[in-house]
This record gives sequence, C-alpha cells and structure tokens, in this order.
Amino acid sequence: MTTLVLIITNSLILVKPKSVQAQTIPVTASWRQASFPVENFQAYTSGYGYRMHPISGDTRFHRGLDLAAPLGSYVRSWWSGQVVSLSDHTGCGTMITIQSGKWTHIYCHLMGSVENTAKGTVLVDRSGGIVLWQGQNVPAGARIARVGMTGRTTGPHLHWELKYNGNHIDPADVLRQMFAQRI
Repeated sequence: MTTLVLIITNSLILVKPKSVQAQTIPVTASWRQASFPVENFQAYTSGYGYRMHPISGDTRFHRGLDLAAPLGSYVRSWWSGQVVSLSDHTGCGTMITIQSGKWTHIYCHLMGSVENTAKGTVLVDRSGGIVLWQGQNVPAGARIARVGMTGRTTGPHLHWELKYNGNHIDPADVLRQMFAQRI
C-alpha cells in the first residue's frame, strides 16, 4: 500500500508517495483548455505508482495512467503543444511525446508506425487517417493517434504519462483538477 502526503497551497499541489520524490503540480485557472486524452473511454485499468507488472509479474513503479478503450478509439492531445518525439521500438510500442511549455505528455501503445522520410519523422496510421509529423504543432483536443496494442501490453488501452519540469506527475491528479473546474 502506498502512503501519500498531500499538501495544497494557493499555487501548488505536492504529492509524495512513500519512497518516491514529491511531485509538484501547478494549480492553474486554465485547465478548461485541456482535453480528456481518449475517446470511448471505458475504465482506468492501472494507476500511477507501484504495481504488479501484468506481463513480468514483478513489482514495478508505473509512471502513467492506463485508460482502457476499444481498439481503434481516437487519442486526443491533452494540451496544445509541439510533437517532439515519435517512436515505435520500445516496450511503450508506438508512442508520441508532446511538449507544452513545462509540461510533457506521452502517449503509448498506439496504432500505426513511425517512418523516417526525406521530410522528417512521421507517425502514420493510414486506416485511421492519422499522419503526425515530428515538429508539428497540435491544438488541445486534436486527434493525434488511435488506441492500439503495440509494445508490451495485455489489451487495448492508452498509457498516458505527464511530466512537469521533467518530473513525472500522476495524471489522475491532473484529471481531478480538470474535472473540478468543469463543475
């Protein structure tokens, strides 16, 4: 069981899981600009923190939030930003990394593949109508990919990671802030 210390001030939320470095999440009035990252959401299947790894069976720290959705469901950019990395050769499978100021958002296990062309690196999912270039600017809510099963996964879901100033943040904390502002 993970013990958390939660400290709320006017500008920051600090979350410290036992034996994990404290996270700093800025409280912002602009969460309304953000987008929930997956269409046809079904359930949260694995949260941020220590867990039993579903493939290896050992205990590992999970640095993201897994959002189950039917295979082929569209993934949306959580925040506007620039595509800084595309990859399809890790345990994360086909993945996108977007930089939005001090925020980095990472999307894993996507459909499609990454191609290196004379014009640059591109993620291509032809059947989903997705062509996403490294260096491209994308608005919040734009369809950037589709839920797949690439990399090390046991079922269709989006693995979504967030970093602020290079430090991992629990995406569920951000979603709770977003939801609180919509009420």
